[in-house]
Amino acid sequence: MPLLPLWFLLLAGTVAAAAPAPARPNIVVILADDLGYGDPSCYNPERGRIATPHIDRLAREGVRFTDGHASSAACSPSRYTLLTGRYHWRTRLQTGIVDLWERPLIAPDRLTIAGLARRQGYRTAAFGKWHLGWDWPLEPGDLASLRGLGGRAGRSRDALITEPTAEHRRVWSRVFGQPIAGGPITRGFEHYFGTDVPNWPPYSFIADDRTIGVPSTLLPARLMEGFRASFQGPALPGWEFEPVLETTIARAEAYVAERARSAEPFLAYVALTTPHTPISPSRAWQGRSGLNDYADLVMETDDAVGRILAALDRHGLARDTFVLLTSDNGYETAIGIKPLEAMGHFPSGPLRGYKRDAWEGGHRVPFVVRWPGVVPAGQVSGALVHQADLMATLAEVWGAPLPADAGEDSFSLLPLWREGRAEIRPHAVSCGVNGLQAVREGPWKLLCGPTPRLHHLGEDLAEQHDRAAAEPARVQAMLALRERLITEGRSTPGPRRENDVPVRRLPGGG
Repeated sequence: MPLLPLWFLLLAGTVAAAAPAPARPNIVVILADDLGYGDPSCYNPERGRIATPHIDRLAREGVRFTDGHASSAACSPSRYTLLTGRYHWRTRLQTGIVDLWERPLIAPDRLTIAGLARRQGYRTAAFGKWHLGWDWPLEPGDLASLRGLGGRAGRSRDALITEPTAEHRRVWSRVFGQPIAGGPITRGFEHYFGTDVPNWPPYSFIADDRTIGVPSTLLPARLMEGFRASFQGPALPGWEFEPVLETTIARAEAYVAERARSAEPFLAYVALTTPHTPISPSRAWQGRSGLNDYADLVMETDDAVGRILAALDRHGLARDTFVLLTSDNGYETAIGIKPLEAMGHFPSGPLRGYKRDAWEGGHRVPFVVRWPGVVPAGQVSGALVHQADLMATLAEVWGAPLPADAGEDSFSLLPLWREGRAEIRPHAVSCGVNGLQAVREGPWKLLCGPTPRLHHLGEDLAEQHDRAAAEPARVQAMLALRERLITEGRSTPGPRRENDVPVRRLPGGG
């Protein structure tokens, strides 16, 4: 028998170790909020100063992707894409985020990962931040009692209203005293527990489709300071921000314990509320980082991840569970960059840009997958992957072909492990919050502004050198690729699909 080359033996061993795959693993998706690419220490050993032992452990036990992306450098659009496998810019939300008291972004007939899971006999639940809109039960004129209450982050205390009027309370009692339609339990999840948007009203928890208690007072002025609440609004008496993460994770832990007593597999979407504002680490974590409140909150976020992993361990579920950890976008600049970097911590690591930017630091995010028996432990992969890929990955795990009108931009990750492939995705699109599209094709990245910028990320990860003038043919080819992805309504093989609305080619229109 001829001797086989070493690379072949290593590849064969990797593929053999990764098969066969459990057909019905539990699914746990942990989505951090504003966790920068350089915040976990495993992503930033040279320019990071925040200890994240639980995220690091997850990376050691699975694969850490170094080229993983959110659909946007802001939260709502990224959440849409992760849950649907479809680029957000095919919807009405081509800039910005879902606004306060706005209608749902996910269409009622749009298949989500939760809806797909339920078709396979899974139980499903969502925890934490939703921020994808609801059909709030409002009557004409109600918004006057919900908006414009005088309080917004950055305004002086003199602008704050200290006491709601009788009319405010009357409207709040009616609105929050009835079910709220259009939320998670209408988009594939059987249960939901969270705060919708923790720094926005209503300041209360929501269970399934109802607030837990009826907000009857205004958020105190002191909670509008120090990167905490963004808007004053209806709140439960005594509402505080520090217990929000703890309460949410306790509910997720209880759900894991409950599902461990059943033979039915489950999908849990745990959308952490941190380290996004409110920058309010709990008392047990204050000062732990030795840096600042944000760093303390990153450590508390890491602890939340550890608690979920510990719950899986405690109930004997870890070996049968696919876990994805990622973040909706990069680090929030409003809470300060220079002071943190002066202390030696660079929240975007080697990348240029932060939250809201089309630069890599806006949408290249931590992306870690652990799946014992399928994903070999300790891998670091440079494959281009995208949060849209979760939908097709789960569909292939379950042997459930996606309908033509679902997961239009989703590529399965399974060939990376089952076949030992180095890449699965020929291209990807991510956006700045202003709608500026960044198109990837291999190592090349094109920022599709009025004057396009071209970067070779393999040679220029920090995006310092524009090569558009030197590569005009490549610029035109990538613009043509972007146009095809828009006009075909999908980026995966399949029948042409319509976008929900005309897609803007340039920020601000056009």
